[in-house]
Amino acid sequence: MTIFSEYPQYDAIGLAELVRNKEVTPAELCEEAIRRIEALNPKINAVIHPMYDMARKALAHIPAEGVFAGVPFLLKDLISEYAGVPMTCGSKALRNYIPDSDSEIVKRYKKAGLVVLGKTNCPEFGLLAYTEPELHGPTRNPWNLKHSSGGSSGGSAAAVSAGMTPIASGGDGGGSIRIPASACGLFGLKPSRGRTPSGPNSGEIWQGLVAEHVITRSVRDSAAALDVLQGADIGAPYIITPPETPYLKAIEHPPGKLRIAFNTASPINTTVHPECEKAVYETATLLLRLGHDVEEDRPEIDGIKLAKCYFTLYFGEVAAEIKQIESMTGKPLKPSDIEPVTWTLGLLGRTISAGDFVFAKRYWNDAARAMGRFHQKYDLYMTPTVASPPPKIGELKPKPIERSLLKAINSLGCGKLLVWSGLSDKLSVESMAKFPFTQIANFTGQPAMTVPLHWTAGNLPMGVQFIAPFGDEVTLFKLASQLEKANPWFDKIPSIAVL
Repeated sequence: MTIFSEYPQYDAIGLAELVRNKEVTPAELCEEAIRRIEALNPKINAVIHPMYDMARKALAHIPAEGVFAGVPFLLKDLISEYAGVPMTCGSKALRNYIPDSDSEIVKRYKKAGLVVLGKTNCPEFGLLAYTEPELHGPTRNPWNLKHSSGGSSGGSAAAVSAGMTPIASGGDGGGSIRIPASACGLFGLKPSRGRTPSGPNSGEIWQGLVAEHVITRSVRDSAAALDVLQGADIGAPYIITPPETPYLKAIEHPPGKLRIAFNTASPINTTVHPECEKAVYETATLLLRLGHDVEEDRPEIDGIKLAKCYFTLYFGEVAAEIKQIESMTGKPLKPSDIEPVTWTLGLLGRTISAGDFVFAKRYWNDAARAMGRFHQKYDLYMTPTVASPPPKIGELKPKPIERSLLKAINSLGCGKLLVWSGLSDKLSVESMAKFPFTQIANFTGQPAMTVPLHWTAGNLPMGVQFIAPFGDEVTLFKLASQLEKANPWFDKIPSIAVL
């Protein structure tokens, strides 16, 4: 094959098959991926720490039996620790942190035969739904460089969309796989709570909201990756039933006739862009044509209450993160060490009480029970993935006057004032306005996926989200494979990817 011209035409499994058939070598794939990163990264800023020399050395130790043996891969610069490689988590406070061991999920990536070529950009501590950290700068959407690639796995999504690698890692604590996958025209699945490992240095991440997996162009790559990644590691807080059949094998069979509910209304009563609604209605029509039962319905959940609960957790976790970094570095952090928004979130986290935190978390159970009852009637729940097309770079960042206000609040330590005035609740709901659909699956631990089924009139991708009952990734993968055949998206690539 002419690898330079044909590389983007293959998904990860396809490239691995070429290696097994000796049509191309892992070294050739590695160099082509490096060439593409070097050519494209100055435009989109997806890769913030190249690992080319380490990758070249790793070629000598690729496990031949790995499903992705020899396939180039990129690792999100958050949670997943790679020994000897900096992990900044998008923060100045961690710019000098270098892990001395691999996390369990990195070991499994390597066991699958993936060759890690670099670390990808993310917002500070993975907190935001757009990737524009002060430390590394913004990651741009390959479909339109003026727009965001989403977050927090924005660097990984942009890299895959641009054709640097066919697969990259992601983590999802409130939509951080699904939101950037939607923004970049990719497939992204958040597994069930406990499906993939978080150890050995973490147990529950964000009280169990976070699950790690990958972002891909094809459904089969995601399925094959979850086959490799799934299963508890030593001391895991959750152990859930493994699939009866490997996911990659399961997608060979149709899903059967499914009962699918859909809704396009924002759960927090905010505006939903017409293109997002159109994406769902078009998909509902496609599902009917495929023989599924589809009707409009929604679970009985107080979305605004859940949003406030989410941000109570959010504030507390940021405060804990700041304390953890101080413990790691042996010195107290100052407001100048992290971004103003992050410091304010931590300030709020130090203001709320332990009782407030626990009371907020108890509503998660109410939401999970409500979804359980909902799934007695429906196999899947379909919504828009996001409530608007990808925003422009800088659109969601605090304006200069807002930054000045945040700095004043931070310097005065006015967290109690923000809480007492109700302003923190108001800001919480407003900040979720463009991304209100994804968090429910994190609260309940259910698997959820975004499928790239719609592009706007301006040629920006728009995903459609499906949520399944806890532990039922199989149905999601089967339906995704059916949709992929009925409305193919693999050959839809941004013009920037054509080198």
